Amino acid sequence: MAKARTAAKDSNPITRYVRDVRAELRKVTWPTREQAVNLTIVVTAVTVALSLFLGSFDFIFSRLVEFLIVTF
Repeated sequence: MAKARTAAKDSNPITRYVRDVRAELRKVTWPTREQAVNLTIVVTAVTVALSLFLGSFDFIFSRLVEFLIVTF
């Protein structure tokens, strides 16, 4: 009887999917609040640094192209 109930529950793919997702989420090692804050600061700092780096290259190359167009 128990197998019949389990088989009936497993026959629904949505129910099986939700059960599998919940089982996998229980296995996750979640970061502490301090770790999450530190990692957020690192990601923000790297994003700002890279945007400044790429923005400066964009500015330099756009000025170079503008100079070449105006000169020639």
